[in-house]
Amino acid sequence: MLVIAHLSDTHLDSHPRSAERTARVMDHLHALPRPVDAILITGDIADHGEVAEYELAARLFDSPLPVLVCPGNHDVRDAYRKGLLGDDRGGTGPINARHDVAGAVFLLADSSVPGEDDGHLDDETMTWLADELGSVPAETPTFIAFHHPPVVLHHPVIDPMRLLPADPLAELVAAHPQVVAVLTGHFHTAAASTFAGRPLRIAPGVVSTLRMPWEGEGRLTTQTQPPGVAFHVYDDTGLLTTHYRVVV
Repeated sequence: MLVIAHLSDTHLDSHPRSAERTARVMDHLHALPRPVDAILITGDIADHGEVAEYELAARLFDSPLPVLVCPGNHDVRDAYRKGLLGDDRGGTGPINARHDVAGAVFLLADSSVPGEDDGHLDDETMTWLADELGSVPAETPTFIAFHHPPVVLHHPVIDPMRLLPADPLAELVAAHPQVVAVLTGHFHTAAASTFAGRPLRIAPGVVSTLRMPWEGEGRLTTQTQPPGVAFHVYDDTGLLTTHYRVVV
């Protein structure tokens, strides 16, 4: 049985609030009596994309457990590389990474578009995904993770900033049966859907929670809700189950 803790949208900045909420979630995960197999963090690590914010993230994400991270639309690739990855060379190309953990493969793709809020997987990233999927045996469970959800989630502000176009990725996923699920963030609220016939799971936000249109007018997000985390459980029968929790 594989257990993945999935969080997103920490939006770390100079204010202690975002750091406290992130630390609260990490402390909760470290205190679990059965350690999770991986901690997945799907983007918007920093709020302003500054090196100091990523250095703070590196300290907060320090863990004896595998921590898998990808960027979001608030992240800046050069500063992300320098402050979080410890790469003094920096660079502005997409940040894609493969992780082999507990018998599963995690392909973390960069759906960010520098200077924009929209989501997009460029040609370099799509080629990388195709090459990696082509190298993974059909019996190896594989998770694809990135920041922007690739489907409509029925929010008039967030939906236009989803992953577009999504059809090329859908075709790639459909052609590779080893893909167990697609895991994303960006939405700041727990959600579940399907994509290319596979489970799509969206992590709740750490820094805030999105208000849906039917929950009343006012601010786009609320900071009164506690941070959340998703636990994805992949069992020996090939069933994926997700449990959502708040961390008080």
